[in-house]
Amino acid sequence: MGSNSSPPSTLQFCYENVTGSCVKTPYSPGSRVILYAVFGIGAVLAVCGNLLVMVSILHFKQLHSPTNFLIASLACADFGVGISVMPFSMVRSIESCWYFGRSFCTFHTCCDVAFCYSSLFHLSFISIDRYIAVTDPLVYPTKFTVSVSGICISISWILPLVYSGAVFYTGVYDDGLEELSSALNCIGGCQVVVNQNWVLIDFLSFLIPTLIMIILYGNIFLVARQQAKKIENIGSKTESSSESYKARVARRERKAAKTLGITVVAFMISWLPYSIDSLVDAFMGFITPAYIYEICVWCAYYNSAVNPLIYALFYPWFKKAIKVIMSGQVFKNSSATMNLFSEQI
Repeated sequence: MGSNSSPPSTLQFCYENVTGSCVKTPYSPGSRVILYAVFGIGAVLAVCGNLLVMVSILHFKQLHSPTNFLIASLACADFGVGISVMPFSMVRSIESCWYFGRSFCTFHTCCDVAFCYSSLFHLSFISIDRYIAVTDPLVYPTKFTVSVSGICISISWILPLVYSGAVFYTGVYDDGLEELSSALNCIGGCQVVVNQNWVLIDFLSFLIPTLIMIILYGNIFLVARQQAKKIENIGSKTESSSESYKARVARRERKAAKTLGITVVAFMISWLPYSIDSLVDAFMGFITPAYIYEICVWCAYYNSAVNPLIYALFYPWFKKAIKVIMSGQVFKNSSATMNLFSEQI
């Protein structure tokens, strides 16, 4: 990855007195402090926020549902980004050097790609879950069970891990670009150059599930609008207990779909610039300036920190769970069975 900044009069290297070391293009001290603060806050939010999501869902029995297990597993992927990807990428982005060795560079890249695709798979399955829940709320509990959720979670982890491991540990990703890859990967560098074929596969792997999610959520909100009109008509008449129950279930599922729809939109906004940039670079000869590339990368990383904030804003049960966890009440024997919902259905 190059840099647009003009080189200083005396070149600095990642490893002084080491032949073949990468040239270091550091930021000014003030800029470095600001960038470390911004990137560090993102990593801390991703780790702590998603840890709270996982603990909340796994600890409180009232939250043990197929959808919430998918959300907990999604939080695990985002937690992985926060703890195994963001801290090391932060040093690489700011210091313009990789100090963690060649082997860990490959591992870091695998984690980066695997966690991204794991998040995408989770969000795709959550979209299917919400579609069934909103379009057929009464039959939904028999269709999307905990075991079905477990299968979705397994797929969301196994396929991305196998794919990223196969691509980056076999070295097929830079076939035809060996000279460029060798030139970029000096000592102290961790630059992954991916050829056009794999970039296109990656882009389609992002685009196709994204389009499916857009279609599903489009249908969800159309159905939700129809249901809202039906509920208004029911409310103006004397409603039976069964109709009242159906209305409450539909209202609950629509609210959950809206929150998770915001999560999907946040993912798309975060990852689309990076996906487009990778595609343009591969077919236009890696023309993107370094700082543009870094902005795209960190927009994508920050998505892992955003999801817990979305839950905190839109899920009252998550706010209450955080209070219980942070106050230490979670260590009481009865905490697992406490009521986190203000409304009962």
